[in-house]
Amino acid sequence: MMTLATSPGTSHSIRIADRTICNGGVPFVIAEMSGNHNQSLETAMAILQAAADAGVDAVKLQTYTADTITLDVRTGPFVITDKNSPWEGRKLYELYREAHTPWEWHEPLFQRAKELGLIAFSTPFDPTAVDFLEELHVPAYKVASFELVDLPLIEKIARTGKPMIMSTGMATLAEIDEAVQAARSAGAKEIALLKCSNAYPAQAEEMNLRTMGHLAEAFDVPTGLSDHTLGSSAPVAAVALGASIIEKHLALSRSLPGPDVAFSLEPNEFKELVHAVRFAQKAIGRVDYGLSEREAASRAHRRSLFVVCDIEAGEPFTEKNIRSVRPANGLPPKYLHQVVGKKAKEHLPAGTALAWEHIG
Repeated sequence: MMTLATSPGTSHSIRIADRTICNGGVPFVIAEMSGNHNQSLETAMAILQAAADAGVDAVKLQTYTADTITLDVRTGPFVITDKNSPWEGRKLYELYREAHTPWEWHEPLFQRAKELGLIAFSTPFDPTAVDFLEELHVPAYKVASFELVDLPLIEKIARTGKPMIMSTGMATLAEIDEAVQAARSAGAKEIALLKCSNAYPAQAEEMNLRTMGHLAEAFDVPTGLSDHTLGSSAPVAAVALGASIIEKHLALSRSLPGPDVAFSLEPNEFKELVHAVRFAQKAIGRVDYGLSEREAASRAHRRSLFVVCDIEAGEPFTEKNIRSVRPANGLPPKYLHQVVGKKAKEHLPAGTALAWEHIG
């Protein structure tokens, strides 16, 4: 039987910059820029502004070059042949050259993010990217789903001592366990795992969001969702199931070219997403049967027993001359059967809120 990578020293929470992230807490929302800048620094800066306007917590870049992530070969596996992929027929090298974020942009983008009050970090795709990002003092690292099996890279990241967020798309439980063990063995103390479906765009039936709870239990870590579905329904559902992190691609417009725009949210949609997941987290609340402050005034409009036609002194109460109606000024309706058959002590005009002193 496989022994999962849990230990007494693991943590239910991680801390990135000034944010503590834990399951069931306020969701940490990450806007992923990826290649949606279309090789324009001006567009990249505009995406940062859109992320800030949407109210996200963090923005994430991807740090690689075409040469550090693949080979300049146009044969066999270096060309995408999956007919369900939005990149079918594309040469990997050309795709990554088009999508990469120039390394000289990182420092000005991180600086601008800081000015906007955003936490900024990145996904490194090889050891040189880790060294580069360390020089920029990033507060955390992301490991992409495709790199979850690159244990030497995970160990390199772990040795920085920074919090690590790892996506688990395509991975078996054994592969996730190997990655977590590699990170912890190399010194990682703060790890979060994201459920992810690496289909572009992903379909609802592919999401299996309940897996997040199993990941949290199996590895004793905060969990969340790296989402490639269209819209915000999956992130809201994920938060309802306890997700502590939501990651989603942001583009200025899906009408623009770019490798990831088809499954990205536009700025107004991202703002709605942030509102929706924050609302969902608040709405989940706790087990509570008490009366909220805002509900207190509404109690006055509950039902109660009222005289519905004039009753003379000595006349018996019946289900025709008293009824349960709104508002709540009279006796509670549960006393109706105790009152019926008894006699009125005095003349009671229609509209009288029935009280015990009226009953003989």
